[in-house]
Amino acid sequence: MTSEDSALSDLNFQRYTAAQARELRDEVETIFRDSYVDAIESGEEFESPEAFMHRFDAYTDPARAGAFELVIARLDGEPCGQAWGWPLTAKTAWWDGLKLDEGDQASFTAENGSRTFAFSEIMVRKQFTGKGIARALHDELLEGRPERRATLLVRPDNRRAYDNYRRWGWHRVGTLRPDWPDAPRFDVLMRDLRQAHVDQQGAAAH
Repeated sequence: MTSEDSALSDLNFQRYTAAQARELRDEVETIFRDSYVDAIESGEEFESPEAFMHRFDAYTDPARAGAFELVIARLDGEPCGQAWGWPLTAKTAWWDGLKLDEGDQASFTAENGSRTFAFSEIMVRKQFTGKGIARALHDELLEGRPERRATLLVRPDNRRAYDNYRRWGWHRVGTLRPDWPDAPRFDVLMRDLRQAHVDQQGAAAH
């Protein structure tokens, strides 16, 4: 057994609703600070802990529509990474500013609460990287999702993350600059969850 296999076998996941996630605010911030060390040190306002936690508070606002879900990965009780997302509702602002590479924008962005899962964040604390935890978190958050597809935003120059997402079944469909202060322009990636579930079931059968 490799060290990566050993780490993953000891990995535990815990799921939290928006209300539960708000109670873990300090832990969420700690994971972010330990995961985005270089980005925070860059001084970019969008990547500051204050800006990040402001977005977190908005995502978990009790008045907000959409079933927010947080997954925290733990090794021997120690939080080592987190991921979260929510299904897009008919009134979502997620697609505002989208520039599709091709296709009809109106039909692409039509949401009903069960079509698209927004994969908003995934991160692993720096001291726990290289163990396969990011992929495990990714799969855990998406496993069993009833939506037909998932979307996420990635910086075009974040080659490591971009390459990982491509290996994990994501593909680019356009660009988008979120309506957050100092937000950069992201590439928009999509993943077919129905095919992913079929592939997972096939792998389990073997």
